[in-house]
Amino acid sequence: MTAPLASDRAYVPFVSVDNMMKLVHSIGIEAMLAGIASYIEEDFRRWELFDKTPRVAAHSKEGVIELMPTSDGETYGFKYVNGHPKNTKEGLQTVTAFGLLADVYTGYPVLLTEMTLLTALRTAATSAVVAKYLAPKGATTMAMIGNGAQSEFQALAMKVLCGIDTLRLFDTDPKATEKLTRNLAGLGMTLVPCKTAEEAVQGAHIITTCTADKQNATVLNDNMVGAGVHLNAIGGDCPGKTELAPAILHRADVFVEYPPQTRIEGEIQNMPEDFAVTEMWQVISGQAEGRRDDRQITLFDGVGFATEDFSALRYIRDQLEGTGLYQDLDMLADPDDPRDLFGMVLRATPASEAAT
Repeated sequence: MTAPLASDRAYVPFVSVDNMMKLVHSIGIEAMLAGIASYIEEDFRRWELFDKTPRVAAHSKEGVIELMPTSDGETYGFKYVNGHPKNTKEGLQTVTAFGLLADVYTGYPVLLTEMTLLTALRTAATSAVVAKYLAPKGATTMAMIGNGAQSEFQALAMKVLCGIDTLRLFDTDPKATEKLTRNLAGLGMTLVPCKTAEEAVQGAHIITTCTADKQNATVLNDNMVGAGVHLNAIGGDCPGKTELAPAILHRADVFVEYPPQTRIEGEIQNMPEDFAVTEMWQVISGQAEGRRDDRQITLFDGVGFATEDFSALRYIRDQLEGTGLYQDLDMLADPDDPRDLFGMVLRATPASEAAT
């Protein structure tokens, strides 16, 4: 979809939070998760086409603000995102984001959209894509350690893509578990609130850790992880923020998105530089092995990477045609004569005249 034009001036479609929510309802959240997942899987298969760099981060004691750029040579995309765990206590979101797609040939933006909601959708879709390749065959039960803003999306994506039908839930804040249970009621999953993380992991085929505190925490001890489990460790996403006891990493086969970024931000940030990992694009494209047997412990050290945002942005762009669920933003100065930018300003109607 190209940017709509009006009155001979280029406009950029903008998807607001309100329109993103309407789009989710129009498509259906489970269908949207499956759709984003298919775009992510497609882009993992063509991974080598992409420009790749660790995200550009500005760290502070309160959190982090990051830019996540990439391009496949035809389309450029980036996401602005923050991560401020302390925000929850102040009634604010831990993560907020917006993103943009542009045409590489002209450099013109073709889409601007909120990405706070879209990041939650793409993070969950990525987890489920990875679990398709790494989770034990016939997995039906997932432990969800950390029941905050990401948890419902993670649960539904695992249901849609991997067949998970039972959730064992734990959060240090019981109100978070109550919230998750309330939100997922009637959506076809058995929900089992647990009093401890140890209780939650019992009988789970997949364990998802998704906590928010910016610290080197031990959400899972080594003795809590049995043979054959797939760990979806997505809470560690910046320096100084991890969730797993180091011994678990030594027992598991560890899979990552982009090693130069994960070694800075992920669970492996405390491991030696030569600690062995496998890149997920290699597994998805058939160049590397994923799950080998029923006793193998697999660990996805997911920190989020720019190609996944690119996939989600592509998906949104392709769904907008004919929906009307966007606004035309007048954000490109595009004079009839590209050499006469000053003349366009001279010929503009002054604000005082426009008001009369």
